[in-house]
Amino acid sequence: MTKAEVITKISDKTGIQKDDVTQAVEAFFKVVKDSMADGENIYVRGFGSFINKKRAKKIARNISKNTAIVIDEHYIPAFKPSKVFIEKIKNSKKIKELAPQE
Repeated sequence: MTKAEVITKISDKTGIQKDDVTQAVEAFFKVVKDSMADGENIYVRGFGSFINKKRAKKIARNISKNTAIVIDEHYIPAFKPSKVFIEKIKNSKKIKELAPQE
């Protein structure tokens, strides 16, 4: 599902104009990106957490040139779903239909 499809669904479910929903969704993403760039994590109860994960310094190999590359310690954005969210997905009938049968 694309962002445009999400906006359309929200607009249909709430009756709010698409332009207003688009502004709200864009503002949400901007707040998430700006906050995480400032080192803040975002916790949405019942949904999950947007967190900065720390990656340790490591040495990697450039196979084509056969050289070592040092990758410094850095942070990457990550999403950790809440237990409620995980249980909803685990118990979803549609997901179970898509899963390969053993």
